[in-house]
Amino acid sequence: MRGRLYTWVALARDAARKAGQPELSVIAAYWPLPDEPDLRPLLSQWVEAGITVALPVVRGPGQPLEFLPWTPDTPMREGAYGIAEPAAGAAVTPELILVPTLGYTGQADRVGYGGGYYDRTLAALKAAGHGFTTIGIAWSVGRLEDTHAPEPHDVRLDAVLTPDGWVPKAP
Repeated sequence: MRGRLYTWVALARDAARKAGQPELSVIAAYWPLPDEPDLRPLLSQWVEAGITVALPVVRGPGQPLEFLPWTPDTPMREGAYGIAEPAAGAAVTPELILVPTLGYTGQADRVGYGGGYYDRTLAALKAAGHGFTTIGIAWSVGRLEDTHAPEPHDVRLDAVLTPDGWVPKAP
């Protein structure tokens, strides 16, 4: 998964450069829970390559997430739900958001942990007119039946990446 993401980001940055467009420069990731795919080695590689990596911070119930810059040297604190987050920093707006995903459909509909933080965050970014790409990060066993119907508030992702590859396809 890390190899596929590394390659996808490199190709997206190269394509933007060749097209004379701004390169992907801010990637929002997540600090993994024990059962989630761990992307931290890849996050460190991106930081070394000059890409800003940010992690989510929960500001309060019902609020969208904020993304604060992270490097391997960033002081961390325990945030909501016991998840590590940057202790301080100015919020950044990502162009790529990697979303922890428990379940997913073949159309990249996502099931998360039920708090709605990512749905609120993605909806707020869209409402603000900010362009971004979303990639769910999931284990292959999270694939839901085709009969799964997303809730009205659920925000469809651009793609989901599993150890078996992209669903439905790379964005």
